[in-house]
Amino acid sequence: MKSIWNESCRIPGRNPLPGNLDTEVAVIGAGLAGVLTAFYLAREKKEVLVLEARTAGSGQTSGTTAKITSQHNLIYHKLLTDRGSRMMKLYADSNEKAIREYERLIKDRVISCQFEKKPAFLYTMKQQNALHLEAIAARQAGIPAFEVIETELPFPVKRALRFTDQACFHPLKFLEAVSASLTIFEHTPALSVKGHTITTPYGTVTAQQIVFACHYPFPLIPGYYFSRMYQEQSYVLALSGALDLEGMYLGIDPDGLSLRCAGKTLLLGGFGHRTGRLEGHPYKSLSSAACSLFPQARTICHWSAQDCMTLDSLPYIGRFSRRNPHWYVATGFGKWGMTLSMVSAHLLTDLICRGSSPYESLYSPLRFPAFSALPVLARHMAESSVGLIKGLSPKVMRCPHMGCKLSWNAAESTWDCPCHGSRFDSSGKLIAGPSQTSCRCHKLIP
Repeated sequence: MKSIWNESCRIPGRNPLPGNLDTEVAVIGAGLAGVLTAFYLAREKKEVLVLEARTAGSGQTSGTTAKITSQHNLIYHKLLTDRGSRMMKLYADSNEKAIREYERLIKDRVISCQFEKKPAFLYTMKQQNALHLEAIAARQAGIPAFEVIETELPFPVKRALRFTDQACFHPLKFLEAVSASLTIFEHTPALSVKGHTITTPYGTVTAQQIVFACHYPFPLIPGYYFSRMYQEQSYVLALSGALDLEGMYLGIDPDGLSLRCAGKTLLLGGFGHRTGRLEGHPYKSLSSAACSLFPQARTICHWSAQDCMTLDSLPYIGRFSRRNPHWYVATGFGKWGMTLSMVSAHLLTDLICRGSSPYESLYSPLRFPAFSALPVLARHMAESSVGLIKGLSPKVMRCPHMGCKLSWNAAESTWDCPCHGSRFDSSGKLIAGPSQTSCRCHKLIP
């Protein structure tokens, strides 16, 4: 199921790895985080190459709604409570700088990618106090944030929170432009990484530094990211003939919707769930909402996206582990991969080229989670344990990653792993990791 970005942009293909190579920096993953990291490293005169299992931008970058914002749900009040005022301000500063850097880069390089500055809104029907506390925290973090009652939405809200000077764009057109000068080897999956050596089907890459920008880092040890992250799926309809919205909107209630316009097309998102734990039919639910809100609209296409969720809602950006000082990682972006890809690129470039970053402690993968993250950890471990136990049966579909029982997703016709989020098509072909291999089964349709 292709997104509107896939349908309107064809990035020229690249060849696979031609054989064994040596380089200063190897980046695994040619999504936006990997490409931007390679781009800024190359500007620092680093010799860098990128390995991509499929094609550039074919993963989560093609499934985004492409909002570039510092407004990441109710993040600022949570950060203020869990990590304190200083860390909250660092988060706001890094993401606001990311928005401005997108704007500067697009202007300087004359990139035609439908970049638009727009306000971003959080809205609620039920959680007025939570939104009020978020407004106070956001302003304390230095972000102009204003509470409003009236919006342009086709339904009344109890309260909304407006962030000014946010943005959106066409992610694949942007990626095509910034990746044009980079050395990218497509259809070259990283099968394993040991020390300074990456093994692929076409040879090895030996690098002084290695960056894991492949959405979900696949090595089990060190890092233990499988115990510190899970994945969620969300769904999007692209509608023609719907409302033309000036702003971008996200509902903070459990049944809240995401809305933003890409030209004359409205992107309506919602009904997300933990990967492998589908209940109901999200596309039918979105279609029902669309018919109610926009009865004259027509669905052009629909697709899903998958997001890595951390225990404390902060991404892991920085040194992969204490045991491997030459490995780096960018993962756990939640629903905010566009902005945090730019944050990652600058933070990792600073670490690799200068040894430190002002944002290193905030995003460090080596950090201890806040006390409030313990219930999330308990739920994640319980979900994973159930999947692992069910996977012990010889009669079930198992994920090659760690052996969890796979669940059938009727909305997407895929097999999904409820433990760590690997996904496979109906014939067992790998769609998304952390699994590195497809499923080997004879009859897969339930």
